[in-house]
Amino acid sequence: MTLDMQTLLAEARARSGGLEDFGDDSFRPALAVLLQALDTEGGLSESGRERLRSRIIERLQNRLGLEDYFRRHPEIDDEVVDDPVVIVGLPRTGTTLLQRILGCDARLHPMLYWETRYPVPLSDPVPPGPDPRIALARAEVEAMLAANPALLSIHPWDAEASDEEGMLIEHSFHGYFDAYADMPGYSGWLWRADHVPAYRHLQRMLKFIQWQKRRRGSEAQRWVLKAPHHLRQIEVLLAVFPGAQVIQTHRDPLETVPSSGSFIYNLRKVYMRDPDPARAGQQRCADYARGMRKTMEYRDRNPSAPFLDVWFADTVSRPLAVVEEVYRFAGLGLPADVEARMQQHLEHNRREKRPLHHYSSGEFGLSEEQIRRDFAAYRARYIEPRAERHP
Repeated sequence: MTLDMQTLLAEARARSGGLEDFGDDSFRPALAVLLQALDTEGGLSESGRERLRSRIIERLQNRLGLEDYFRRHPEIDDEVVDDPVVIVGLPRTGTTLLQRILGCDARLHPMLYWETRYPVPLSDPVPPGPDPRIALARAEVEAMLAANPALLSIHPWDAEASDEEGMLIEHSFHGYFDAYADMPGYSGWLWRADHVPAYRHLQRMLKFIQWQKRRRGSEAQRWVLKAPHHLRQIEVLLAVFPGAQVIQTHRDPLETVPSSGSFIYNLRKVYMRDPDPARAGQQRCADYARGMRKTMEYRDRNPSAPFLDVWFADTVSRPLAVVEEVYRFAGLGLPADVEARMQQHLEHNRREKRPLHHYSSGEFGLSEEQIRRDFAAYRARYIEPRAERHP
């Protein structure tokens, strides 16, 4: 199965019924680097190669579909997306919990998993009844968990719940692909690349999804987004979305980074022949430490930037109090009926309903000493002072 770019582009055109416009060409250098890395470094299994090849073709096909919709419905470009509430933080810091609580408010657009996985409708107009993309996403989640059940203990996968917009960023090929396979060449390129075009394309996709939500009757005004990827590109995020307000979640990396290594290793098992757990852990540790440093440097240069800091322990122990802080920060009122829906959501989605996540740092090539060293500045600013106040 070839990973030649021209072949994949041609296949995407054929699957889309002959559409030709992929939009801004800035995706092409990224795709070229990705394909070479998958071919020469990825260590893909036969099934993993097939899955990722299909994933890339789907992303290209979605680009074609997106541009076709903008051509046929120019009013999509009139949608305004510049003031999202964006949750950023290391994985395992309560980002998903907080995003799903906020998604209970009908005034806020949640990014649903099935929307980020299948952003382009299968037909126009969409037939009455449940959108058929929901069933596709549900089947995909079930298949992924069947392939590796450990993934459910790490993340609360749900096709119809709020999730990350990282799969939208994948359409520019500047995103999460190094989570699926060990590709240091591609990972290094990501740190050097200009991500402004990728975030502009993300904004374009959000306009498209927002337009679809309005056609389904949504009256929401703002998005609730979240992705740890934004830690790497916080300056770009706030340049492209100038009205964004950022909620940064905090938890000791000693408690989060090994779990992230476990997640990446278990995800790579779906795609790679023989993924190395130690490399997965060490790569995630290095990437997240570098991303956190970039965010801290940005905040140091821009002390008035719109950030609110919240801590995992508070999100878990007093979630609605944290929500009240978020709403004050975002300039939103918290009506009683919205708070009641949030409380109901919390009751029905307790963590203990999912299997426990079992792992050890050593499995993933990590030591306490390394994590303390890599995150020394972050821990000194956000973790150690709080520990002193809350022994």
